[in-house]
Amino acid sequence: MHSAPLITLNWTLLMVLVTFLILYLILKKYFFEKVRSFMLAREQKVKDSFDNAESVNRVAEERLADYNEQLANIEEERREILRAAKAQGEDSAREIVDEAERRASLMIAQAESEIERERLHAIETMREQIAILAIIAAEKIIEQKLDAAEQQSIIDNVIRQASERTWKI
Repeated sequence: MHSAPLITLNWTLLMVLVTFLILYLILKKYFFEKVRSFMLAREQKVKDSFDNAESVNRVAEERLADYNEQLANIEEERREILRAAKAQGEDSAREIVDEAERRASLMIAQAESEIERERLHAIETMREQIAILAIIAAEKIIEQKLDAAEQQSIIDNVIRQASERTWKI
């Protein structure tokens, strides 16, 4: 049996390795450094973009918090305005009711005063008429001497005449 060496020196393989090494050095000098710097620049741009996005998000969150706070303040201000308007309306209504009650009390007092004046006037008028009737009755009784039936007839007649005068007044 014939044994062959495990590694044989082949000039073609050597040339391929030398060509590969030269190509590697050329690529390293001209291409790898540019690719590496491009990759680093790209990586830096991505980092900057993330940082920028984070700062934009932070600013947006701050503005959102500010807007929410302003909205809460506006809502509270709206409630306060409504409370103040309601209180002012209630005060105005209370003042109107108080004024109406005061005027009604004044009108009632004036009406009661007027009724009292009319009552006093009516009493005075009745006194005058009673006095006139008493004088007329006394004149009639003095003019005649009468018995009880005649006196009753004269009194009835005086009352009838007085009632006729009263109704005319």
